[in-house]
Amino acid sequence: MKQLITILFIGLISLSVNAQDKAAKIKFESETIDYGTIEKGSNGVRVFKFTNTGDAPLIISKVSSSCGCTIPKKPKDPILPGKTGEIEVKYDTNRVNPIRKTITVISNAETPTVALKIKGLVVDSSKKNVLEKENKSIVQQ
Repeated sequence: MKQLITILFIGLISLSVNAQDKAAKIKFESETIDYGTIEKGSNGVRVFKFTNTGDAPLIISKVSSSCGCTIPKKPKDPILPGKTGEIEVKYDTNRVNPIRKTITVISNAETPTVALKIKGLVVDSSKKNVLEKENKSIVQQ
C-alpha cells in the first residue's frame, strides 16, 4: 500500500513539473507601427499582429495606452499555441500633432509585459493652403 501511494505521489509531482514547463510566448510581427504623415480626420485604426509561439494558450489580460487619444482593443479569447491574434489600435486623428504613443500589453506569456509603439504625424492640409495663400498675397503686395 505504501508503495502504491509513493508511486502515485511521484507521478503527481512529475506531472506538475511537466505542466510548469509549458508557457505561452507572444511574438509580434512588428512592435512599432509608423502612421507616416496622415491627414487630419483620416482613418486612425491600425493593427498589431502577433503569434503565440509557445505551447500553452496565451491570455491577454490587459492592453492600455499612454494617452486617452489612443484606444487599444485586446482579443477576448485565449490564443492557442501556433495561432495568431490582433490588437487593434485607434488613434484620434483629429489631433494635429506628431504621434508618439506607447501601448502596454500584459499577458500570461513568458515575457508578461510588452511595450508597443505608434508614431507618425497628423497634418491639416486645409490650414497649410490658407497659410500658403496668405504668404503669396503678402509677397505680391
